Amino acid sequence: MEGNWLSPAERAAWVRLIAVLELLPGTLDSQLRRDAGLTHFDYGVLAMLSEVPDRTLRMTELAGYTNATLPRLSNVVKRLADRGLIERHSCPGDRRATNVRLTEAGHEKMVASAPGHVDAVREYVFDALTPDQVDQLSEIAGSVLERLDPTGTRRPPIDPAG
Repeated sequence: MEGNWLSPAERAAWVRLIAVLELLPGTLDSQLRRDAGLTHFDYGVLAMLSEVPDRTLRMTELAGYTNATLPRLSNVVKRLADRGLIERHSCPGDRRATNVRLTEAGHEKMVASAPGHVDAVREYVFDALTPDQVDQLSEIAGSVLERLDPTGTRRPPIDPAG
């Protein structure tokens, strides 16, 4: 059998990583649906908009930062706009582009939803780790992210240090 196969240690790490990547989004989604009436992706869109100047981004930027296709994001944006949580409007510098802005109601929804979401993230991720492991996780995730997005074009413009 030829190939550059994973070592036993790499395979164990890979299988565990895949399990986390499969289970964690559904767990977080369930909490947000139950407690806030939002999907995890909805929350991510609101959170991303809450972190940028004027709470506004171009659809293409928002799609990149949320790792979404424009059609998927368009559907979510329409649903959130119908709920009054965001607004769509033409981009002043490019009439062909669409900007998305977090409304005050959207900001209030995000702020009200954040404590429960943070509690779930803490319960399912950080409470399982020591402080040293948190540092290791940050370093490991940063290394993988650098490999996946070397130019940083798909990374949110949020300071990871706080």
